[in-house]
Formats: sequence, C-alpha cells, structure tokens
Amino acid sequence: MLTVPEAARRARRHPETIRRWIREGKLRATKIGTQHVLEERDLDAILNETGGTVELPSQWRTTFWGGPMPDVVAILRRQRVEH
Repeated sequence: MLTVPEAARRARRHPETIRRWIREGKLRATKIGTQHVLEERDLDAILNETGGTVELPSQWRTTFWGGPMPDVVAILRRQRVEH
C-alpha cells in the first residue's frame, strides 16, 4: 500500500496529479481516515499504460518559428548525471 506522497515520488509526479487520477477514476484508491492509499500494482498499471510519460500536444512540439521544441527534461537529466 502506498500513500499519495509515496506514489507521487515513485511516479515522479506531483501529489496533486495522483489525487486527480484518483478523482477521475483512473487510479483506484481506498480512503483510510483522511488519507488515500493505493496498491502498487494499480500505480504500475497506470504508469505502464502511459509509458511513464505524457505525450505533448502537436502544437507544443515546435517553437513559434517552426523549429523543434528542445527536450528540456532530457537536458535536465543529463545535467543531473554530469553534476
């Protein structure tokens, strides 16, 4: 069982994203007191469904001058490894 903050860390998402998935019915959770808890396999299933990443809308893939949008996430990951 995972709490929302634990699930968010594991999914590398903001806790509010996890809560939104629960509200939308995408992610099954049980409420214990004031806290939602969820099964690891349910979180893994939704992450496998999306491939762990979210696809950008087509209009966000290019800059306003027509060039390809830089992959900021890849740049940050490289910098963290090199640092």
